[in-house]
Amino acid sequence: MVRVGHHRRFKLADSAQQVVGGFLLAGPFVVTDEVWALAVGMEWYQTVLTVGIVLGIGYGALYKADDDRDPDREAELAGIPLRFVSLILVAYFSVFILALAFDAPATLIPNHVEAAEVTFWTQVVITLKATSIGAVFSVTGAATADSVF
Repeated sequence: MVRVGHHRRFKLADSAQQVVGGFLLAGPFVVTDEVWALAVGMEWYQTVLTVGIVLGIGYGALYKADDDRDPDREAELAGIPLRFVSLILVAYFSVFILALAFDAPATLIPNHVEAAEVTFWTQVVITLKATSIGAVFSVTGAATADSVF
């Protein structure tokens, strides 16, 4: 409960809530063949755009949708609120970890790229693009869990 004049501090429990929400919404997108098809076709600027979307959703969900939070009164890391840093890391790493755990790159990339063209670096780039797609949804789950619980 938030009292007038007091602000809830960011704690390890908040990160744990973000992880639960982030993994919950990341899972379905990691194993969806369409996400990997989109990643194969994405250009670099589209990947950058998804990063901007993730940052915008994350910031908006934490600080614009919740009047009880003030980013200027939170602990910071290099001038960025620690809660926001944690949220963004959770959003990307939950997708990336699940992709590796499920072996999604090796399983799904060959569905969209000729075998002769599948190199280590091709897999890395496509996996990062797929991660940027999944993070759009993961950040929503992570921010919601952080705000609700």
